[in-house]
Amino acid sequence: MRVPQLDLRAQYATLRHEIEPVVLRLMASQSFVLGAEVEALEAEIAAYTRAPHAIACANGTDALLLALLACGVGPGDEVITSAFSFIAAAEVIALLRATPVFVDIDPGTFNLDPDALERAMTARVKAIVPVDLFGQCADMSAILGIADLHGVPVVEDAAQSLGAEHRGRRAGEMAAFTTFSFYPSKNLGGFGDGGLLTVLDAEKAARVRRLRVHGESERYVHSEVGMNSRLDALQAAVLRIKLRHLDAWTSLRQSHALDYTRRLGARGLAGRVQPPRTAPDSTRHVFNQYTVRVEQRDALRAHLQAAGIGTAVYYPLPLHRQPCFQGLGEGAFPESERAAAQVLSLPLYAELTDAQRAAVVDSIESFYARGG
Repeated sequence: MRVPQLDLRAQYATLRHEIEPVVLRLMASQSFVLGAEVEALEAEIAAYTRAPHAIACANGTDALLLALLACGVGPGDEVITSAFSFIAAAEVIALLRATPVFVDIDPGTFNLDPDALERAMTARVKAIVPVDLFGQCADMSAILGIADLHGVPVVEDAAQSLGAEHRGRRAGEMAAFTTFSFYPSKNLGGFGDGGLLTVLDAEKAARVRRLRVHGESERYVHSEVGMNSRLDALQAAVLRIKLRHLDAWTSLRQSHALDYTRRLGARGLAGRVQPPRTAPDSTRHVFNQYTVRVEQRDALRAHLQAAGIGTAVYYPLPLHRQPCFQGLGEGAFPESERAAAQVLSLPLYAELTDAQRAAVVDSIESFYARGG
């Protein structure tokens, strides 16, 4: 049985009757950038995340860049982020001529370790960027406590965790800035790139709105140097339709994740295939990925691929080992190194069937039965 790691066609088949009339209406209107659809999406995401302000932009990386610009990050500053993550957070720090300061992760959740954060704090730190990996919020209570003690803002990278909660508080309402991605593989994904950030402070939100349109305070009047990061109306329209289904999809993802864990345990595989761990204070894990730890990861992945089962490795190379970040703490992050060698994301999406999940676990079992 073929089981893709992600099947966007299956999702679209359930939505095309909703999406296509809206897309055709927008094409007829010839209104494509920002506008009413984007404003409506911003209001709906603000309500969903319980945030006072939401500003849409071109992609999740731009959301991080806009947040750090609003924090005043620049040359000579340090910004702390996780060593085990996608490159976007570290990338925008470097683009602003600041220094990414990597810290190690908690081995259970793959998220930034607050104890390591505390040890990394210096007078040069201008911001902290924890990344919510795989659909689970970082330990925001501890991180915000450390940030408040040192008087620095937190930019929560929630690209993978829209709808996730920590101690009953949702990603988007906790940090000064929270950034989201609508890349197609995300739980709420568009038909291309898209991003958004929530902001707690009204003045900073107004500044972010200026920054995303070339620093424009009124038509052709630019109060500061900004950037071009506007969301397309077509993307906003698609995302608004999908947002209505997001909680139902999340419930299915959670159910599928529990089923994977149950099946792995029932087959006696949990000792070899370590299921994802939900932190005790994670009120809501939205499972952007079902990421396990395995020994012989690459051999198991090849076995699954031969059986028609798709997987992904997020991420095979920690950030401190990326060629562009050579010299930034090499060898100082053992948990990040271990995770990079062991993580494997199994197929997970709302439309995944019982038979497909069974096929995935059957194939894993067959790998170990043959001595893998």
